[in-house]
Amino acid sequence: MHILLVEDNPSTAKSVQMLLGGEGHNVSITDSGEESLELVELYEYDAILLDIDLDDMSGFEVLRAMRAKKLAIPVIMLSGSTGVDSKVAALAAGADDYVTKPFHKSELFARINAVVRRSRGHTDSIIRTGAIALNLNTRSVEVAGTAIHLTPSEYKMLELLSLRKNSVLTKEACLNYLYNGMSEPEIKIIDVFICKLRKKISAANGGDAQIETVWGGGYMLRDASKSASTAQIAA
Repeated sequence: MHILLVEDNPSTAKSVQMLLGGEGHNVSITDSGEESLELVELYEYDAILLDIDLDDMSGFEVLRAMRAKKLAIPVIMLSGSTGVDSKVAALAAGADDYVTKPFHKSELFARINAVVRRSRGHTDSIIRTGAIALNLNTRSVEVAGTAIHLTPSEYKMLELLSLRKNSVLTKEACLNYLYNGMSEPEIKIIDVFICKLRKKISAANGGDAQIETVWGGGYMLRDASKSASTAQIAA
């Protein structure tokens, strides 16, 4: 997933980035509330981890500004305060969850997965799209009941398609999701990942890869239970 971490403590920011990166997530970091408001206008994040105590403005102010702009990105507030008043204020400002520092990594992973899947309309950690079942918790995939092996990059590509199934994703959006603007390869690498995914999925699914090419748009994971005519292009 593509996650924005807004944290002004360098050691905490680096620690969280390493934890999430170890799970295959792409993490952008900023220590500025003002900059975070600019970043959310430029990039599409799956979730935001927002510290309450920032130098330039409070996390509450940042969150209220995001919600005033009608940005529905899931936000998890981070704070060293265990007080009820702080938790209530965060939820009232529009937070989706609240995590107290220090936290256990498994709890943070679980909370991120929960808010992201709910924001995408999924009630279960397993996202089912036709014959494809992608487990956000175990980062594993089954096709027609058979487990398939994916490389970390192939998994992230399928995770993105699954979270936004029946939506057209541009190659640029896919590239940003996988590499977060850091050391990005040429955009044709997305075609390579899609080709490999199609082969693995179709091999276990009677020749149906479920991934469609939208010429001039990008790629879309088709869910037969929904009409593809409602697909939207995600930039």
